[in-house]
This record gives sequence, structure tokens and C-alpha cells, in this order.
Amino acid sequence: MSKIGRKPIDISKVTVSVADNIVAIKGSKSEFKHELPACLIAKIDTATKKLSLGVIENDRKTKVLWGLHRAVIANKVQGAGVGLEQKVKLVGLGYKGQQVGSKVVFTVGFSHKVEVEIPQGITLEFDKTGQTITVRGSDRFVIGNVCDAMRSVRPPEPYKGTGIMLEGEVIIRKAGKTKS
Repeated sequence: MSKIGRKPIDISKVTVSVADNIVAIKGSKSEFKHELPACLIAKIDTATKKLSLGVIENDRKTKVLWGLHRAVIANKVQGAGVGLEQKVKLVGLGYKGQQVGSKVVFTVGFSHKVEVEIPQGITLEFDKTGQTITVRGSDRFVIGNVCDAMRSVRPPEPYKGTGIMLEGEVIIRKAGKTKS
């Protein structure tokens, strides 16, 4: 049994319909369609407002797909209902970011400013210092790609710990040179 796959998904904040292994999710923020593989089936319990996935075949590959598709559908339900967010931190002296139109302009210690394009459906919120960026949207995949593009401008380095990093990311620090 997949521990993740057997957990039901709360669909009280969205409307969900299932037809021919296609799960249609519609919420206040956005709407998604997700196609399930032939080895999985989706059932809606209208009394408890829960969506659960079932298995037709019981082999290892099916169990892996069961957990994967349950997690993807749960992320789409959350994104369509209340939205998702991820925080990006800029750590370093003089490091900051600001939004100019549909781009984010970073000042991160280079001789020039670096621009990152922001796709439609993503909103950014900066704190007053410009060192914490909150990325909001409805699709976890797109939010992750935007955060990864920002992080790739100046990845965190292990000696000083400076760079662009995601909130909660642990940077394993290295010891510097020692005098002999």
C-alpha cells in the first residue's frame, strides 16, 4: 500500500469532477485538468467532500504512480483553492531585488544587474529591504521553476553562506583556510 496514495484529499474549497480518468479541478484562483493513468481510478465522496484514488492493478509501478498522482492532484487542489507561495531570500551585503514590469532585476555583487523573466499567473511581493521575495501563484510547478531561475542567478556558496536561497534551505557550511 502507498502511504501517500491512500490518504484522501480534502476538496471542500474547490469543485471537482471525474470523467474517463480525467480529474477536473475548479477553484477561486484557477482551474486544472489532470489525466490519471489507466491503472488508477478516482472516487469522490460527496458526504465528506473528499477525493480518493484507487488502484486497479497491485504491482510496484502502480503503487509508485498512485502516490505520485495523489500528490500532484493535492497540489493542484490547494493551488486552485487557496493558492501557493514560496519565499526566496537574498543573503549578502547589498544584495537586493526589485520588480520592473514582468521582470525581476537583481543586484547581487556582479558588475551588472541580472534580469529574470516572470511568467503570467505569478505575483511577487518584496519586503522593504528587497531581500525577501514572496512568490505566489496557483501552480506549484511554475512557482518552483521561477524560484529555481532566481536561485540560479547567484546560488548560495558554502564558505560565507551568501547568495540567493529558498526559505528553509539548509546550506552546509565549510571551514575556511586556517593559519599555520
